[in-house]
Amino acid sequence: MLSSFERIMFLLVVAICLTAVANTFTLMARVIGRGQGTLYLDELPRRVMTGIAALFTQGRIIRHRKITSLFHYGVAFGFIFFGLVNAVDILEGLIPGFRFFEGNIIGDLFRLAADLFAAAVIIGVAYFLLRRFAAQDPALKIRENVKLMERVREGGIAVDSLIVGLFILMHVGSRLLAASFAVAQHGADAWQPVASFIAGSFLGNLSPDALNFGWHLFWWLAIGLILIFLPYFPYTKHAHLFMGPLNFMTSPERTYLGQMFKLDLDDETIEQFGANDLDDLPQKHILDAFACIMCNRCQEVCPAYNTGKELSPSALEINKRYYIRENMPALAAGAANGTPLLDYAISKSAVWACTACGHCIEICPVGNVPMLDIMEIRRDQVMMQSEFPEQLKGAFVGMERMGNPWQAQGSRMEWAEPLPFDVPTVEENPGYEYLLWVGCAGAFNPDAQKTVRAVATILHEADISFAVLGDDETCTGDSARRAGNEPLYQAMAEANIETLNAVGANERRIVTSCPHCFTTIGKEYGELGGHYTVFHHTQLIADLVGRGKLRLNGQVLEKATFHDPCYLGRHNGVIVEPRAALAAAGVTLMEMPRSGKDSFCCGAGGAQYWKEEEHGLTGETVNANRFREAQATGAAVLAVGCPFCNTMMSDANREQGDPMQVRDVAELVVEAMRVPLAAN
Repeated sequence: MLSSFERIMFLLVVAICLTAVANTFTLMARVIGRGQGTLYLDELPRRVMTGIAALFTQGRIIRHRKITSLFHYGVAFGFIFFGLVNAVDILEGLIPGFRFFEGNIIGDLFRLAADLFAAAVIIGVAYFLLRRFAAQDPALKIRENVKLMERVREGGIAVDSLIVGLFILMHVGSRLLAASFAVAQHGADAWQPVASFIAGSFLGNLSPDALNFGWHLFWWLAIGLILIFLPYFPYTKHAHLFMGPLNFMTSPERTYLGQMFKLDLDDETIEQFGANDLDDLPQKHILDAFACIMCNRCQEVCPAYNTGKELSPSALEINKRYYIRENMPALAAGAANGTPLLDYAISKSAVWACTACGHCIEICPVGNVPMLDIMEIRRDQVMMQSEFPEQLKGAFVGMERMGNPWQAQGSRMEWAEPLPFDVPTVEENPGYEYLLWVGCAGAFNPDAQKTVRAVATILHEADISFAVLGDDETCTGDSARRAGNEPLYQAMAEANIETLNAVGANERRIVTSCPHCFTTIGKEYGELGGHYTVFHHTQLIADLVGRGKLRLNGQVLEKATFHDPCYLGRHNGVIVEPRAALAAAGVTLMEMPRSGKDSFCCGAGGAQYWKEEEHGLTGETVNANRFREAQATGAAVLAVGCPFCNTMMSDANREQGDPMQVRDVAELVVEAMRVPLAAN
């Protein structure tokens, strides 16, 4: 128990530290408040549960770096539990005779948990410090060609990590030593095995006065370190402990992983579209910087970074964090902030290297969305600065004038001419059950035309009533939106919504072979008033097979690997159905190491298909990287479910001398049906 003088000093220190805490946390809140919109706090009980779930699952970090994740669980759970431990220690120090459930099993279990968690935290933090400073794990480094603020490049992250690591070691270690001195004073405690070991091994020869002094010293160190460190929290990466759960809790509801939200283009009071500086980002995106743990998991899966380009999603968040850190008082006070994000957070090359694959969002254990930061910066570059890759002009002009980014002027029905049956338009079959959305690729790209013919054949053979829009169909605008051209996207979306509603598609079902069309029509048009039930063709095939409406009379008997399209598997969670369709066709599936939600991008997303790929240090293209992985499985067939993946993988296949067959799932299913597909 503390002396009267110590109790007075403790209360004085608490008052000083809590005043400082209120100041620094207020600074952090004001900086976040500079962003656009608000943090989402509707349905608060459900959101609180989301935050609690994120806290205790630690953002499902166990999916990757499993050994490191186990150590992190030990540190995280231990530190969370130490909130209770610190509260109990304070009460026992301040209140004469207070002992937490002394002589009760609850008190025994509490002491056991505190003892074991202390050991777990110390071991875990030691592991992390050794990993960073002794082993110098390459996963924690960022390449030289990536933009980093000077302080970060000069070792800011290492210093921050060292400060946090030493704080945790000293805090938890001091508490463990305080418990050990108490055990040495009062006798061994079976419920505190670690403290009892320390007491028996090192403290047995100390006098009662020395033991009492030791308990007081380490009590003050343990509690004092917490009080002193609390005001410093907003300046350290350790803030992720509570900012991560808060990030999950206050995030907007999205219809799919990487949904972009519409801009109000009709509001003449808006002077800035997209993000030029920090204040232009949504508040949630500024919160991301405080939540970032700087673990580089997002960087590890980024297609651009993996092929040597200047983009690191981790560096983007870290640069935001250090910019805020260096300017926090001024930003919180409302000082003008005219420093463009491109000056310190990310390079222009990195902005245009993003494939919008969403892997950085999916893998982040604290709910950050760096991909969406980049999409906001692209909006500023296109709409406000008129600065974007020259090659995108052709796609923009094609979508605006001809309704497709290929700038093709032919009929959108040419794909159907080789089929041995007629493909009806909505005028010819107004009572259709499914509207087959062909898409620009399906209409004008030869490889994608094969896929659409296969889908039409499946619908025909399954006796499904379907129709197409024919030449009334236009591009969904997906590439325009991902490239930052929001006005063009909205114009195309509104035109399509009008067309779709006019033919009753809002009351029927839509099927498409393009995951980008699937996502845009089904998940993004809703903001503009277009609400549709959209299926990817692999979903429809799996359903038809499951209901016995599709008879597969032959077996493909091929060994194949399946490349999950980013906008099918990761963004929308459609993973089982393509594999079910392949299995029904008799295909033996050989999975790539990166598959499902962890699939690697083909390199075409984020409007990359319409421009030259940024140069990277390795000289490797994204599609070549992915194809190398597919070829390593030993499969004869590389199955795809996206027209853009089809082209990218086919190009990589040709560059390697055609060692594999690149075929859509629908083509393999038709082969298993043994029906004539028409001349390809």
